[in-house]
Amino acid sequence: MKLALPQNFKKDKIPVSNNNISVVVCARNEESRIEKALISITNADPQEIVVVDGNSSDRTAEIARKYTDNVIVSMAGSLTADRQVGIDATSCDYIAMIDADHRIQPDTLLGLKKDLDDFGFDVVQSKLGIEENSFWTSAENQAFDIFLNHAGPKKMIGTAPAMYRKSLFEKHRFDAEGTKNKDDADFFYRLSLLPEYTYGTGNTYVLQEHHASLTDYVKKFFWYGKGDAEFCRKHKNRAFSMLFHLFVNYPIVRSFKSILKGKFKAVPYFVVCGLTRGTSAIYHILTVRN
Repeated sequence: MKLALPQNFKKDKIPVSNNNISVVVCARNEESRIEKALISITNADPQEIVVVDGNSSDRTAEIARKYTDNVIVSMAGSLTADRQVGIDATSCDYIAMIDADHRIQPDTLLGLKKDLDDFGFDVVQSKLGIEENSFWTSAENQAFDIFLNHAGPKKMIGTAPAMYRKSLFEKHRFDAEGTKNKDDADFFYRLSLLPEYTYGTGNTYVLQEHHASLTDYVKKFFWYGKGDAEFCRKHKNRAFSMLFHLFVNYPIVRSFKSILKGKFKAVPYFVVCGLTRGTSAIYHILTVRN
């Protein structure tokens, strides 16, 4: 995948198209990854790029300013709130939410917009792939093939990489009673209560840059579990369903589907993911101090 721009590239040379797409990048302490993301986004030629820096202690905002004048240093205190900060700063009818670890292609944004229109969704997530460099990144790719990379309506998708119709945010916002650490479960649960909106996965692929060992994945899953605990505390009527999903659906049901489909590496991924997230969720539910 070609990402490099000319050495004399300046932000005023970013090509501006008339495709009515804004890209929002929320990042905190991502100086090692955000430049690749912004190069790939620039090559995709959006009408505007808005970067929301979550008050980083590194050079994230400085690097971002090489590619766009629309860099906002947010003091909102959470990724969920930062997403709405970025959305409120956009001017286009379509908003692509791209994170610092995503690497898009020149046709990705228009592909997501086509998916949005073809399926009639209000939000469409891309299919996902990991740049493989270890057993665990290969395992995650197989896991994506089991539960995510099937085009069509979904009960749950991720908030990024995804494209949204901006009109959605006239009634539904990321910062409205949002959970602090993990935004997708809360956001799409609340969206599911509004029957006029639909969402799912499209046919467009986006790569993620992960250089992860088992230890890295366990740390990530433990952090996800903290967000799951927030969701359980906020939506007590959904707490049992969430814990059942983590302790049963992930390690047992999805592992069984993986075996049937010959995706054997996905089995340890689902077991480690479900049990780590579930244990973390229970720990944070029991130890939270209001």
